[in-house]
Amino acid sequence: MIILWVAGLFLSGSLMFSYWLGLARKKNLKVIGDGNPGALNLWKSSGYKLGVLGIVLDFLKGYLPLLWVMGSHYSQGYLIVPLALAPIVGHAFSPFLKGKGGKAIAVTFGVWSALTGFKASLALAVILAVLKVLSSWYKSRGKSPVSDGVQVVSGMLLLSVFLYISKWSAPILWVWFGNLVILAYTHRLEWSTWIRKHSTRERKGT
Repeated sequence: MIILWVAGLFLSGSLMFSYWLGLARKKNLKVIGDGNPGALNLWKSSGYKLGVLGIVLDFLKGYLPLLWVMGSHYSQGYLIVPLALAPIVGHAFSPFLKGKGGKAIAVTFGVWSALTGFKASLALAVILAVLKVLSSWYKSRGKSPVSDGVQVVSGMLLLSVFLYISKWSAPILWVWFGNLVILAYTHRLEWSTWIRKHSTRERKGT
């Protein structure tokens, strides 16, 4: 049964609502902006209404199935680790897009909302908001896709402090670690660009 649950949650996460909504408007999100088939590019291509709808649907596909699981015995112990990560993996490596999914931000919020009763997702939202404000003090102004990607991964990294202070269990910490790895992978281009840019600045400074 646990295998079926994981498969079901993976399938839920792999539903690329934003990409399909874009196609319904004759917009291929893969050729818009940074090519991410997610809600942000849907927003850019089709307006805020569809963008918000895409965000909500991506959130719910992580939230609702896992919320159902949280009411069962499968939420106990380390079984929760593959169950919680399955929707995020599904979105990041969607079989509907030949394994090339989205960046898994909205679905991440959905999973943590179900997993912790919105506590961790609200903490992550606050962390990202603070990082956004801090980034405005730098030259990039925090508006580029590169800085946004760095902030997302940095925010997830800092979430560990909240989870540790709040004394969440070891399985929850393993979910966090898996989520961090996935976000680091889906934002790998942003990180590599950021590293190259700062390395160039350091060489010029010397």
